[in-house]
Amino acid sequence: MKKVLVSDTLAPEGIDIFRNAPGIDVDVITNLTHDELKGIIKNYDALAVRSATKVTADIIACADSLKVIGRAGIGLDNVDAEAASKRGIVVMNTPGGNTITTAEHAIAMMLSLARKIPQATISMKGTQWEKKKFMGSEVFNKTLGIIGIGRVGSIVANRAQGLKMNVIAYDPFISVEAAEKMGIYLSSLDEVLKKADFISVHTPLTDETKGIINARAFEKMKKGVYIINCARGGIINEKDLYKALVSGKAAGAALDVFEEEPTKNFDLLNLEQVICTPHLGASTDEAQRNVAIAIAEQIVEYLTSGEIKNAVNFPSVTAKTLKLIQPYLILSEKLGKFQSQILSGGIEEVIIEFSGEILNYNVAPLTISFLKGILTPILKENINYINAPLIAKDRGIRVIESKSTEVKDYTSMITATVKTAKETSVAAGAIFGRQDPRIVRINKFILDVIPEGHMILLYNHDKPGVIGNMGVILGDSGVNIARLHLSRELVDGKALVVLSTDTLVSEEVLKKLKELPNVISIARIEM
Repeated sequence: MKKVLVSDTLAPEGIDIFRNAPGIDVDVITNLTHDELKGIIKNYDALAVRSATKVTADIIACADSLKVIGRAGIGLDNVDAEAASKRGIVVMNTPGGNTITTAEHAIAMMLSLARKIPQATISMKGTQWEKKKFMGSEVFNKTLGIIGIGRVGSIVANRAQGLKMNVIAYDPFISVEAAEKMGIYLSSLDEVLKKADFISVHTPLTDETKGIINARAFEKMKKGVYIINCARGGIINEKDLYKALVSGKAAGAALDVFEEEPTKNFDLLNLEQVICTPHLGASTDEAQRNVAIAIAEQIVEYLTSGEIKNAVNFPSVTAKTLKLIQPYLILSEKLGKFQSQILSGGIEEVIIEFSGEILNYNVAPLTISFLKGILTPILKENINYINAPLIAKDRGIRVIESKSTEVKDYTSMITATVKTAKETSVAAGAIFGRQDPRIVRINKFILDVIPEGHMILLYNHDKPGVIGNMGVILGDSGVNIARLHLSRELVDGKALVVLSTDTLVSEEVLKKLKELPNVISIARIEM
C-alpha cells in the first residue's frame, strides 16, 4: 500500500481520486507546522501540496520513503526541487490546469487598469461621483508587449488579439515561425520595452528573469506605459516600479504577485495608480478543480504504473511509451555500467548517439539511464533516474546527446563514447529480438556480448595459447566459464576476450591472468 499525504487544501475531486485508487492510502492533514511535517514525512511515498506547504531541503532530508512531490499548480517556489532531485524524488506540477484562468486574470487586470475601474469603484463606495477624475484609456489598436509567450503568455496574446491590440513579444526560447503562427511579432526585449503601451510579463522566476523589469528597463519604455504582472513576484523590481510610477514614466501597474507574499510593500500598493489582487491568478473554482484532479491523477499513475507526467526533473514518459522503450532503458544502463568498469581516470565527457527506430521516441530518458549506469559503480550509492543528471553535472561531466539518421547494422543502436583524463572508450549496444540487450561493439572490436552477471574483459596480443592458458587458470581456481566472446583487429594484432563466469573471479585469480604471456590488460566487470 502506497501512502499519500495531502498537506494543503485540495479540491474534493482530487481527494476522491486518491481514495478510489487501488493500492493507495491517503491522509489529508492541513495546516501542519514545519516541524510537524518534518516529523511525519518519513511515513509517506507521495506528498501533494499547493502553495502553503514549504517543502524545504531539511524536510526532504527526512523523507526516507518519499518518491514523488506533486504541486497542484504551476509554480514550484515552495518546493526545493534540487534537494528532491538529489534524493531521487520526482517533482511534478500541473502546468496546464490554471493557464486559462491566469491568462484571463491578466486580461481583466489590464482592462481594469486602463479604465481605472477599481479606483472608480472605491470612489463611488465613498459616495463620490468623480467622472472626470477617472478618464481611462482604450486598448483598441494599442500595442501589448508580452515578455514570455509560453502557455499563459500565448493565451493572453490570443485574447488581446480579440480586443484588436497589436501584440509583440520577447521570448528567447521560441522560434520566429512559431510566433508568427500565433500572429505575434517576435522581437528583442529592448524593442518590446520601447514600443509597448502595455507590458505584461509571463515568465517563470529564474536567475535570468529576476528583476528583468528594472530601472534600466523603465528608461527604455514609453512615457505613460502600463505594467501588468500576474506571473511571479520578483520579475519586476518593486522599488524601481515605485519610482517609475511616482515620476509619471509609468501610468499604472496591475499586480497580482509580489516579491514578498503576503506583501508588506504598502508604499507601492497605496499609490492610486496601482491596482492589485492577492495572488488570485489561479483562484477560480474551475482552476482549483482542474489542478487537484490533474495532480492526483499524476501521482497515482506514477505510484501504480511508473508513468511520469509533468515532472520538472525528469522527461515525461507515458506508461505505454515506458513499456515500449523499457528494453532500451535497460540497454542504456548496462552500457553505462559496462563502460564505467573498463575505464580509468575521472569521467570528463559522455557522448551518446542514437540511431534507427528508437528515434521515434523521446530518447532523453535513455541518456539519463546511461548516466545512472555509469555513475552507480563509481559512487556505490543510491543513483536513480532523477538524481543521475544532477550528480553528473555536479561532477563536471559534459553530456552530449546526438541523433543519427545513418543506416546501421541494427534497427536501433546506442553508441556511447566516454572520455576520461586518461583515455577514450566507445561501446555500442542493440536489442536482439524484442527484449534482449547486447553489447555489439567495444572500441574497434565487433562482437556479441550478453551484459549480465560476472564478467572479465581482457585485451591481449593475438598469439596462440592465450585462451588455453586462461582456461587452465580459471579451471584450477574452480571458476566455470559460462560464455566466451572473441574479437580481433587482424592476424597478429590485438584481440579482445570477454567472458562470463558462474562465480566472481577473485583478485588473486585476476592477478594470475594478467601475468600470462601476451596479456595487455584485464578488467573485472559486475553487471
